[in-house]
Amino acid sequence: MSERRFRAGCGRERRGPAEEASLAYLELAYPECPTCPHRVAPDDAAPFCVWRATDADDPWAPLAAVRPEAPS
Repeated sequence: MSERRFRAGCGRERRGPAEEASLAYLELAYPECPTCPHRVAPDDAAPFCVWRATDADDPWAPLAAVRPEAPS
């Protein structure tokens, strides 16, 4: 099985399956986990942190260019 590197919001890295673009880290055992910018806290499930592939584009990057319209 081929692998690639993944990075969490805190900067930690690990290896994982090459066919995945991101991994969900459920343990949240690191001290930075409560403030991780990639931490997700859904209403109906346990929180988790997203580890993104280091060689992939950020899927949310295009939203950085979106500007809300000013109220008229």
